[in-house]
Amino acid sequence: MQEAELPVEAGGVEPRADHWVDRFTGWIASAGGLLMLAVGLLVTLSVTLRWLFNAPIDGDFEFVKMATAIAIFAYLPYTQARRANIMVDSLTGWMPAGLKRVVDAFWDLAYAGLMAYVGYALIHGSLDAIKSGETTMQRQLLIWPSIALATALCLLLVLVALVSAVRLLKSRGTP
Repeated sequence: MQEAELPVEAGGVEPRADHWVDRFTGWIASAGGLLMLAVGLLVTLSVTLRWLFNAPIDGDFEFVKMATAIAIFAYLPYTQARRANIMVDSLTGWMPAGLKRVVDAFWDLAYAGLMAYVGYALIHGSLDAIKSGETTMQRQLLIWPSIALATALCLLLVLVALVSAVRLLKSRGTP
């Protein structure tokens, strides 16, 4: 039986494992996966303790909320580097490959712009949380470190989207 060949991601640009963007975003996404594994173990332990001893881990939902936000921002740069975001190409199917790459590069730039705006808002959110000393309700954990980490990952996503657009414009592959 012949092994099925996986299609190249939308945009026709083969990710290169030797490129720093692909390696770095892979490490970051793996760290996000490990963080979510830790959250799963925390929730399992908390539910088990609640079931056995009626004594759940206090503030488990606060850890889950912060870690989930960080993990999502950890996955996005990798997804962009692999060009694995959801794409609807029903309107561009008739276009020549070069024009498709230009359209895809345009949308990568638009995505970079949108995420730059989100990053800008997150920077202000981080600074406000530092200034106010805002904490979580139950465990009194400072919230600014998680917002700051999400901000850094968001700004990494902006960089990766820009690199992705340049890759598309430089490539000669077929989408």
